[in-house]
Amino acid sequence: MSAPYSHRLRIAAAVLMAALALLGGCRSRNDTRRMNAVQLYDTAHKAMLGNDFEYAIRQYEALTARFPFTSQARQARLDLIYVYYRKGETESAIDAADQFLRENPTHPRVDYAWYMKGLTNFERTPWAIERWFGVDMAKRPPTTAQKAITAFNTVVTQYPNSDYAYDSLRRMTYLRNRLAEYEIYVARWYVKRGAWVAAAQRANDVVEQYDGAPAVPEALQIEIQSYHQLGFNELAANAQRVYDLNFPHGPPRPPVGKRWWQFWRH
Repeated sequence: MSAPYSHRLRIAAAVLMAALALLGGCRSRNDTRRMNAVQLYDTAHKAMLGNDFEYAIRQYEALTARFPFTSQARQARLDLIYVYYRKGETESAIDAADQFLRENPTHPRVDYAWYMKGLTNFERTPWAIERWFGVDMAKRPPTTAQKAITAFNTVVTQYPNSDYAYDSLRRMTYLRNRLAEYEIYVARWYVKRGAWVAAAQRANDVVEQYDGAPAVPEALQIEIQSYHQLGFNELAANAQRVYDLNFPHGPPRPPVGKRWWQFWRH
């Protein structure tokens, strides 16, 4: 046998083996159509654990369509929230969470569905990029923040013993603080332009809506300044009394090297 012929034969054999392996893989996946609910769930769950989210979604959706009233289908709907979230399909993740909450209001893992709904809304803003480049978080309003706060608050108040309650509280507090800081950022902008009515209104919103936020002391200071500029001396005196009562030694200082929004740092 000549060397060129032997080389071509080895190449042909390798191509044939690759084709057979590919056909085998396709056949094994097509065979899932014959699986029962348990087998379908196991296949989808293994794909999810292996980060094969595209295949996991197909199998979970097939399971919920073919066996909609089984316990495996209910768990699949819960798993789909996570898989959509990991795949970056935020709208699908939120829709899946809403559907699960509507259809399973007494399910023992309802807290997880609420948490994932909050987490998906929370991460719609590119936090990682902002952190990397040192962007001042206060200058950008967090998108869909109120939706995330509502979901996290549900976990904290209705399921206080949940495994997700602590993280929900931290994220909810962070979002409230960030919303308050953004309002202060806008109020400062009005102050620079002498728009005292608008500045006072923004500051008052912070005091009333975000009690306990680190931005409250500055909000009161802006109120006092704005009311004086407008000639509302009685309102300014009232704001001053509130400030003196709550911050007799001035506004509290944040920990050195860490701002309030860096809640992920320990």
